[in-house]
Amino acid sequence: MKTALVTGGSRGIGLGIATRLARSGYSLTITARDGAVLEKVAEDLVQAGAPRVVTVAADLADREAADRIADAHAEAYGSMNALVLNAGVGTAGRIEDYPMRRFDKTLDVNLRSPFHLLQNSIPLMRVAVQANPDSGAKVIALASMAGVYSEAGLAVYGATKAAMLSLVETLNAEESANGISGTSIAPGYVDTDMSDWIKDKIPGDSMIRVDDIVELATSVLSLSSRAVVPRLVVTRAGAGLGA
Repeated sequence: MKTALVTGGSRGIGLGIATRLARSGYSLTITARDGAVLEKVAEDLVQAGAPRVVTVAADLADREAADRIADAHAEAYGSMNALVLNAGVGTAGRIEDYPMRRFDKTLDVNLRSPFHLLQNSIPLMRVAVQANPDSGAKVIALASMAGVYSEAGLAVYGATKAAMLSLVETLNAEESANGISGTSIAPGYVDTDMSDWIKDKIPGDSMIRVDDIVELATSVLSLSSRAVVPRLVVTRAGAGLGA
């Protein structure tokens, strides 16, 4: 039985990846803030083919959330083939007057909690590697083009995504020889509600499709443990780097 944990799994890219994994027969743990929405999504994922779906309603700004999420997955399955670090927050603001309260929340959700969840998941992924060394276990981290190329007004969001890119590459340096590897996906603007704030300037129908990111993520998960893809940078058609 293959299992995956997906944060931010109730909508957007996270839901897209979870749905594709369900269709491939993965049992899942999904997290998001709204428990009622999660329960409905879980029903849909079972209908899509997931043998079992565990839900954990959690706000990743809560510093105890990572422990609760990892513990729920461990209790249900005992191992983990894939960890999808998708949940994130982002608000625009210039460096000179960016509110520190918002700074703290962005770092907690986009970096601290993913780091803590990764720590807690490595032992579970080692169990999966022992069961199937050829496939290994993989981490997919949703970063952003803003972590690769700077954009005015996105200093804090971009810094957390740049940190995610570094974190995944360090994971590969430490663990890929043991069968655990990671890939960061750094897209430009994707047509989700998180990009609504800029759709007056960049129309949604010109943005990257959610399905494009899902395709990349699930393709990486199908690779053998011998292949490591540290990062994938995805630009919008007709846009330059950084857009």
